[in-house]
Amino acid sequence: MNPEDAVDLGRQALLIATLVAAPILLSGMIVGLIIGLMQALTQIQEQTVAFVPKLVAMVIALALALPWILSQLLEYSRDLITNIPQTL
Repeated sequence: MNPEDAVDLGRQALLIATLVAAPILLSGMIVGLIIGLMQALTQIQEQTVAFVPKLVAMVIALALALPWILSQLLEYSRDLITNIPQTL
């Protein structure tokens, strides 16, 4: 295996990890921003107020994006496994 192949495999793995995590993290970030704005407007500075809505939004995003996430991971795994003889 060439060093370029190893770097390419690492780059692909990081790209897939970023794509898979993006919907969940973005939903948590958007809900956190909205809750933060609401807390700033109402001057309620309780840290636990933002936790439950962010958690619920992230679980909903995971439930909605799970089929797409699984298909991305299966496609990456299938490509990785089928290319093992060519990389060795």
